[in-house]
Amino acid sequence: MQTNAQSFVDLPGIRKLRSGKVREIFDLGDTLLFVATDRISAFDVILPDPIPKKGAVLNQLSAFWFNKFGKIDNHFITTDFNVFPKQLRPFREQLEGRSMIVKKTKPLAVECVVRGYLAGSGWKEYQQSQSVCGIKLSAGLKQASKLPEPIFTPSTKAETGHDENIDLERCAEILGNDIAEQAKALSLEIYSAGRDHAEKKGIILADTKFEFGTIDGQLLLIDEVLTPDSSRYWPADHYSEGQSPPSFDKQFVRDYLETLDWNKTPPGPKLPGDVIARTAAKYVEAFERLTGEKLR
Repeated sequence: MQTNAQSFVDLPGIRKLRSGKVREIFDLGDTLLFVATDRISAFDVILPDPIPKKGAVLNQLSAFWFNKFGKIDNHFITTDFNVFPKQLRPFREQLEGRSMIVKKTKPLAVECVVRGYLAGSGWKEYQQSQSVCGIKLSAGLKQASKLPEPIFTPSTKAETGHDENIDLERCAEILGNDIAEQAKALSLEIYSAGRDHAEKKGIILADTKFEFGTIDGQLLLIDEVLTPDSSRYWPADHYSEGQSPPSFDKQFVRDYLETLDWNKTPPGPKLPGDVIARTAAKYVEAFERLTGEKLR
């Protein structure tokens, strides 16, 4: 199952700007090359075993959404390897299907999170204060409850450890009022369109996080969009209020890790073959159901 998985991508002669948890970013001069590896992290630790096809899912699903939301300014240029710059041609095997060329932007210092359902850190916060990121919610909500309307709950970007949820006021202090309001409005618009599309495919988009960047003060949607890594997707036929539904992402990995005597610090433990295979299948299923296409 792991034979074609890629944990690392190096392109001799092409300058690598940075390696994230999943993506490798290379400088092409006027543009950037984003390469989605098959690395997987859990509890903020990158695990030693990659998940085959995961990078292709993230890359091609993001491209699907960028094209679908074409009227919203974004950084996406192309995933078509045949029009990539000549200096990338020797690396077709490493890049095709898992890479895209994008515009260079200045990323915002805030992650734009939208929640349509009460889950994850939002559910924990609600149990303590009946609010999420300073937004007061009605009493009596349960785990996985659908919210009356989606809410914008931004967070800081932590270089290490966990991001910190912040309220809109703090978000505006960091970004400025105008950009913060634009980011909020766009985030809610894109989430709602993604939620409605997913609903038709029998999938619930519970919450998601967006990244935005600017070029000459203009706001653009960047990074990945509505992927199983950046979003919480639930199968609608397994949804039940009051419990955490199964999700189209690394749930099998998290569930397995919770059975171990591991303190959730590096190095991460190795994964059994069946956990790798089931996780890979979940990513591919999410892609094919959401797009109606086969993964390339």
